[in-house]
Amino acid sequence: MSALSDWIVSCLVLGLRIAPVFAFAPPFSLIPMPRLFRLLFGLGLAVSLVSAYPAATSLANASLPTIALAAMRELMMGIVFVLAFELAFAALYVAGRTIDIQAGYGLALLIDPTSRAQTPLVGTLFAYAAGAAFFAADGQIDLLHLFGASLDAIPLGMWAMPDSIARITAFTSMAFLSAFGIAGGTILVLFLVDLTIALLSRTVPQLNVLILGFQVKTIVLPLVLSLTFGISGALLFRTMSMTLQAIPGMLR
Repeated sequence: MSALSDWIVSCLVLGLRIAPVFAFAPPFSLIPMPRLFRLLFGLGLAVSLVSAYPAATSLANASLPTIALAAMRELMMGIVFVLAFELAFAALYVAGRTIDIQAGYGLALLIDPTSRAQTPLVGTLFAYAAGAAFFAADGQIDLLHLFGASLDAIPLGMWAMPDSIARITAFTSMAFLSAFGIAGGTILVLFLVDLTIALLSRTVPQLNVLILGFQVKTIVLPLVLSLTFGISGALLFRTMSMTLQAIPGMLR
């Protein structure tokens, strides 16, 4: 009975490392399914990893304070996993919001059915494109390998708070650089449209610049976005790969 209880405790504590990723981190949070299901899915993966890594996940004969401390450390590790994905997708949302404002869609917001939060129009398109790139590149398989590798490097309950502010800052900079690299072509085209309309307003003062600019950018934006998604596919794949590669450094 003691062995069974130790096994259950190990599964629950390891679930705090894994379940937050599937419950709260994009792209998994973009999938419209109950959060309870995602939590249980993460717990099921924890059960599998406990069976696959018995030595690294053992909490045999541990006292209650030791289990509580291990649970807190595992939860903090789960938050670091979530943080990496949130930073990458937040950069895409910011880049999309920049395009929204530049194109005159500053008041156009969508209601995300999964989080019930308001999200920018173009930023949502970027986020779903990044999610599609993540799954197309078998990112979920790489994430499972990363969970296993994290157990090899950091056994259950043995994680110490890292001094990784510099690495988090570097990853944030790269995430925003990649996001604006994806959105840069659209931003440049919209800027040229604004510049052209500004020159026209100087030569033909009778034009209503506000209405003309909104109409032109409404036509130009879908065309440019279609080209952007076609051209920036490799950069989306690289952004998702960079996110997975940055997590080990953020844990150290």
